[in-house]
Amino acid sequence: MTKRKKTKKKGNIVLFIIELLILAVLIMGVFLYAQLSQGLRQLGSGGDQNDPNAKTDEVVINEGVATNGGLTGYQNIMLIGVDSREGNLDYSNSDVMIIASINNDNWEVRLVSLYRDTYLCFDPENYKFNKANEAYARGSARQLLSMVNANLDLNITQYVTVDFSAVAKLIDDLGGITVYMTAQEVIHLNNYCKETSQTTGLDYEPIEVSETDEPRNYDLNGVQAVSYARIRYTAGADPKRTARQRLVIEKIVDKARARGLSAVQDIIKDVFPYVKTSFSSAQIIKMAANMFNYQIVLTTGFPFEHLERTWVGSAKDVVVPVTLKDNVQELHEFLFADEDYQVSETVQGYSDEIVYVSGYGEESREKAAAASVIPNSGGEADIVR
Repeated sequence: MTKRKKTKKKGNIVLFIIELLILAVLIMGVFLYAQLSQGLRQLGSGGDQNDPNAKTDEVVINEGVATNGGLTGYQNIMLIGVDSREGNLDYSNSDVMIIASINNDNWEVRLVSLYRDTYLCFDPENYKFNKANEAYARGSARQLLSMVNANLDLNITQYVTVDFSAVAKLIDDLGGITVYMTAQEVIHLNNYCKETSQTTGLDYEPIEVSETDEPRNYDLNGVQAVSYARIRYTAGADPKRTARQRLVIEKIVDKARARGLSAVQDIIKDVFPYVKTSFSSAQIIKMAANMFNYQIVLTTGFPFEHLERTWVGSAKDVVVPVTLKDNVQELHEFLFADEDYQVSETVQGYSDEIVYVSGYGEESREKAAAASVIPNSGGEADIVR
């Protein structure tokens, strides 16, 4: 069961990234190699690929993790959405951070959203703690991957970054998606659409709905779908928002499978220039061979058990994992079916520091578990795998 938190959020720009992988795979399966090669030459123009912090050959990986047999057979990728409205994908707050773990034996994909305000060691090289979304703003992809690896005992060296203009264009090129929503969600969606439309330059039509309407399916275009996934003013706050993000990703994957070749040319032209990635063309083409094998089977948010804390003398609200060690153990069970995972000395040290600073230790776990579950509001994003 997915476990969620309740927290206040500000300026959430929803950015989705896994569609790039699906697109690359789709293209290889159904399109001519020449056309794919032409599209891949456009890939990455949304960021500075020569920036040393865009390189991932020196990311931090904790001692023992690189040789951990439990991770063998999995490809772990960081999907990053940045708060950028001008097409610059470098050094912005990463409001969407999703770990995509692919089981290479059965092609199952599991998605884990890292909540943006999670209190972690965001700078492992200098032992600095703050909100997780600060890592990308300070040190781009290399620092974000280092933070995720160091705090969660992972081995991620590949990433994909986009802004939400790319997602809106992608959904339009796919012909839209259908989402089951409550009346409350529709009202907030309409409120977000104006800003989303101005930022992307894309059109939309407000959805007519009354507060007494029952939940039902709505056909959404790109602006509407992005706006839906930006909603944070309902029960569940950011955990619910990240659940909507993952739901939209699943809808995109399903629609891409259904549309096949028909939308590929527009997608290459409209989406690829807005993507920054560590994947080479050869790597993308290699992944493409398995397009129709991939299947998203489970999604959740991290940390599983957490409490909010406002630091003394500051208005900064953070999400405190309770405890980091326990959450990392649960993460490895969720992703890799490792029920007996023991965290590294690095993670244990970070966990002890977070307990010391926050005051939330083992005795707070029951309280954190209760606080991390959100009420069901009736929308499709409440469906938990």
